[in-house]
Amino acid sequence: MAKNKEWWEWTKALLIAVGIAAIIRYFLFAPIVVDGLSMMPTLHNGDRMIVSKLHNEPKRFDIVVFHAPENKDYIKRVIGLPGDKVEYINDTLFINGKAYDEPYLEDYKVQMGDTLLTDNFVVEEIPEGHIFVMGDNRQYSRDSRHIGTVDLDKIVGKTNVIYWPIEDITLIK
Repeated sequence: MAKNKEWWEWTKALLIAVGIAAIIRYFLFAPIVVDGLSMMPTLHNGDRMIVSKLHNEPKRFDIVVFHAPENKDYIKRVIGLPGDKVEYINDTLFINGKAYDEPYLEDYKVQMGDTLLTDNFVVEEIPEGHIFVMGDNRQYSRDSRHIGTVDLDKIVGKTNVIYWPIEDITLIK
């Protein structure tokens, strides 16, 4: 009888642990693996990150994960917010007419010879309830320039923690 009671206690503890893990995984945090080179140099192919699903409205330059039209999850940087006019002219980002520095791209510009994007573009206004996203590897990123703006309802969460590989563990700003 005592063995059955002990077995039942262990089973209950295991079920509670699995339940808590499921709640955390589906409602609070989730792992994601970076697939591709579109966020280089900030993120590398195969980096493993934690996505916080406890997100409110994304802020400019946050890194977000969202459901893309190809039934995949993409990871990109928020560039334009609802109502913004976004321009990229001569490799300089302008938002609402103001030039923005992108310090997260400085090292990459040096590696690439100071030019990350050779094509100029203008997005007159980001619609309400949407954001404009771009990969940091501007020449090789499938982002809002190709798939359009991202509906806020499609955002899975924000991410800024790389937890694998161990030598790359970091908090991204």
